[in-house]
Amino acid sequence: MMKLRSKRFLRSASKLGSTGGSGGGGSGSEIKWELRPGGMLVQKRETNNGGETGHGEEFIIIRVSTVSQWHDIITQATSTFGELKMILSMVTNLEPREQRLLFKGKEREDSEYLHMVGVRDKDKVLLLEDPAIKERKLMGLARGQAVSV
Repeated sequence: MMKLRSKRFLRSASKLGSTGGSGGGGSGSEIKWELRPGGMLVQKRETNNGGETGHGEEFIIIRVSTVSQWHDIITQATSTFGELKMILSMVTNLEPREQRLLFKGKEREDSEYLHMVGVRDKDKVLLLEDPAIKERKLMGLARGQAVSV
């Protein structure tokens, strides 16, 4: 979130407020801006859910679905998919290197930021176990069983 003060914007806001009759906006108001994933700077919409902390960090809830279950994860919007994998490793007992996260049909890299690819509050992310690692695990278990028998 960015906060910008511009006399031009404040002047236009006060003009609009004064033409309405019962102003109240005035020159002391501050316009809040946000940077969208495409790089466009727009005026921030007011939210009623209180999703912001004093530091300007917004927390979002992400629903992560696996084949058989789902988890609601609360994290900062500015987190990376790698950080999300670390949180998921505690919940699912899958190591981060064993996880593949898909958002909007594309596998996402660990270094990609959630907010930069468009992940918003209450969006869904699909968690799959890496098939190559899963196969290695099964092969290792099969060998282990064959040796011990």
